[in-house]
Amino acid sequence: MHIIIGLGNPGKEYQFTRHNAGFLAVDALAEQLGLNWSTNKKFNAEITKSADIIFLKPQTFMNDSGQTAAAALAYFKIAPENLTVIHDDLDIELGKYKISADSRSAGHKGVQSIIDRLKTKNFKRVRIGVKTPALEKIPAEKFVLQKFKAEEKEIINLIISQIKKETA
Repeated sequence: MHIIIGLGNPGKEYQFTRHNAGFLAVDALAEQLGLNWSTNKKFNAEITKSADIIFLKPQTFMNDSGQTAAAALAYFKIAPENLTVIHDDLDIELGKYKISADSRSAGHKGVQSIIDRLKTKNFKRVRIGVKTPALEKIPAEKFVLQKFKAEEKEIINLIISQIKKETA
């Protein structure tokens, strides 16, 4: 069994923001498998499952994503090395992504929350690039909460399609 957690913030106002790239990716993966989301209060998350993958979208807000990760791994008795976290990354250009494992958070507070709660960094990460030239003009915390522009959304959708192929 494997858990894939997409990071983001709950609520319509955050729906298509850069910080919700993880939610967008797990939504696409679940849709590809014909899965439907439901609310799970125990994990404080939206959840859906296939035969061998549990998908989660924490509803705790980004900075406390570790609460959901720790609760789900404990409940399903899954080791952290069977966890994949999908999230936005300000150090990677829009249109690119990187897969890493056993790495530090690099300042991403959602990832740091997971590392803190699990007491390990031994899990896989899919880092979706959201960096554009606009980042140079505004603080990072405001940049990630901006909605994708139409052309950026198209790029994100292409990246998510590539990720779907790689993780299928």
